[in-house]
Amino acid sequence: MAEWCFGILKGLITGGIVLQSTEKNNVHMARDLKNRHVQLIALGGTIGTGLFLGAGQTIHQAGPAILLAYIVTGLVCFLMMRALGELLLSDTTKHNFIDFISEYLGVKTGKVIGWVYWVCWIAVAIAEITAVGLYVKYWIPGSPQWVSGLITLVLLLCLNLISVGAFGETEFWFALIKVVAIVILIVVGLVLIFLHVKTREGNASFSNLTAFGGFFAQGAGGFFSSFQMVVFSFVGIEMVGLTASETADPHHVIPKAINEIPVRVILFYVGALLVIMSVFPWSAVSTSSSPFVQVFDNAGISAGGDIINFVVLVAAASACNSSLYSTGRLLFGMGVTGKHPVLRYFGRLNHRQVPARAIAASAGMIALGVILNIIIPASIFTAASSAATTCFLFVWGALVLTHLRYRRANPQGHEFRLPGAPFTDYLVLVFLIMVFVVMAWLPSTRAALIVAVAFVLVVCVLTGVWRRDRHVE
Repeated sequence: MAEWCFGILKGLITGGIVLQSTEKNNVHMARDLKNRHVQLIALGGTIGTGLFLGAGQTIHQAGPAILLAYIVTGLVCFLMMRALGELLLSDTTKHNFIDFISEYLGVKTGKVIGWVYWVCWIAVAIAEITAVGLYVKYWIPGSPQWVSGLITLVLLLCLNLISVGAFGETEFWFALIKVVAIVILIVVGLVLIFLHVKTREGNASFSNLTAFGGFFAQGAGGFFSSFQMVVFSFVGIEMVGLTASETADPHHVIPKAINEIPVRVILFYVGALLVIMSVFPWSAVSTSSSPFVQVFDNAGISAGGDIINFVVLVAAASACNSSLYSTGRLLFGMGVTGKHPVLRYFGRLNHRQVPARAIAASAGMIALGVILNIIIPASIFTAASSAATTCFLFVWGALVLTHLRYRRANPQGHEFRLPGAPFTDYLVLVFLIMVFVVMAWLPSTRAALIVAVAFVLVVCVLTGVWRRDRHVE
């Protein structure tokens, strides 16, 4: 029995990726995503609970130096996105960036990264479905954690099955709510700062950034330990790499999205954290509740708790929505190019040109999170989010290595080039290795890192990625 199950699993993962005729298999997806959809999809995917609820934790880890950590990570992500953009625009007929990895790093490596990325988003969705259950308890304390998560998953599944336009429109409004909340926070915070409003911890002032232990108040150790959560905050920025085949006029939309989104993300994150740590000393920022609520409370907005709970609920639903989109497109892409009958079942579109089978199967895997919320409700969020962060490091690293191979094969590159390549490619790789080392060093993330690495190794074994014969099966 065990051998039979192992054989099925290996068949699914190693099902070959000989690309079939797209006309024959009806795999042309509708190009219904507009520029505003793509902009907000990627922007919304990177503004989530990591900022609204996790900001307090990262501030206490690094002190005011957390601003520098976000700037460094944002610049690295911008370089990675430029590398991704150059790949995408070199051939817009490919379904997603996994196809480029298969072409330049080998078929088997493409399979490994495809499955790792799929699991990344499944884990993120499980974490966010768990978060939805926790946020609903704010208003309905006695509600079971799994019920609201299941209802949210079903609603988002229905939206994703309608059309890619329905997904894009939903994500546009989800992301817009988050962006408006951050803008309001920054405006309210600046008013408090310029008026030097008195708080429980003193007066709101930019001097709070250096008056309590200096800018690097927690030292180098605290600064580097913050990068794990900071990187997790940027997870999802690469989603532009999944929208190319469904984007109207990708040669115009993709460069615009890539050039603008990283800068906006840095401004939103850095701007919000700068205001929070100026209104309150960094050591007085709450770690048990959202710092946003603290700012609104001091501004006399009594409904701040309800407002922020609604925003973080939207943030969690948005992340789950993005997860359904990502996992559905990834499984569809592997189904289109796979040989195994079970895998190929998912490589079909419905009459609305939506990969309905792949989306439904991904939703089924995410639903496991609902079951885990019944069994281990207290620990599932931390475990899922930490493992996902580690897996994303592998995916981002593979993207940069793919770009290096692409530029080696095409020295002139595309007109939308990564500035400073290949030096900037190596710079991104060094950063990713640094974050990996930090996660291995921290006791709080070490276990999740080991589990994630073990999973990647298992997939490598199943695909035979280390064999010398790397021909297409």
